[in-house]
Amino acid sequence: IIGTLMLLIVIAAALPLTVPQHMGYEIYNVVSGSMEPTVPIGSVIYVKPTDPTEIEKGDIIAFENGDSVVMHRVVTNKVVEGTFVTKGDANEAEDLGEVPYSSLIGKVVRHIPMLGQLLILFGSTFGRVCMISFAACGAILNILSGRMGEAIRYDMEQEELHEKKLAEARARAAEEAGSGEADD
Repeated sequence: IIGTLMLLIVIAAALPLTVPQHMGYEIYNVVSGSMEPTVPIGSVIYVKPTDPTEIEKGDIIAFENGDSVVMHRVVTNKVVEGTFVTKGDANEAEDLGEVPYSSLIGKVVRHIPMLGQLLILFGSTFGRVCMISFAACGAILNILSGRMGEAIRYDMEQEELHEKKLAEARARAAEEAGSGEADD
């Protein structure tokens, strides 16, 4: 049971970080408080690629800003100019520069608080080694449990066989003893 639970924990921890990627979502860890309290630091955000012209005022978008990814709310979608005016919920003023459509990654469709810590863990070498080791221990426990079950069943079968042979030997001995008294 413990081995199975260990494997299930690893699978359950990996699912929210892997399955959405296969469904076309980008996954990011929130490290800035500019969108708090709506999206707290340590959250994971799921970003769906979206046509820039479909983005509406109030949508939260993720976009590239130099070497980093920023997540802010759209104040205005300037379709003619091909830019967004954005602002972080925790910021008092709008962002200084407008965001060109070419920088858009997509629309933030979901966020899960605190899951970002798991993303950081899985992203590190140490975290990957720990999760692989944890899964391997679970698999080993499952294998050992199966082998122990087989050994116990084998021992019980051998004991039943021994008891059957012993009962047959007693029956023969009783039969021989009974036939010896009848001869007298």
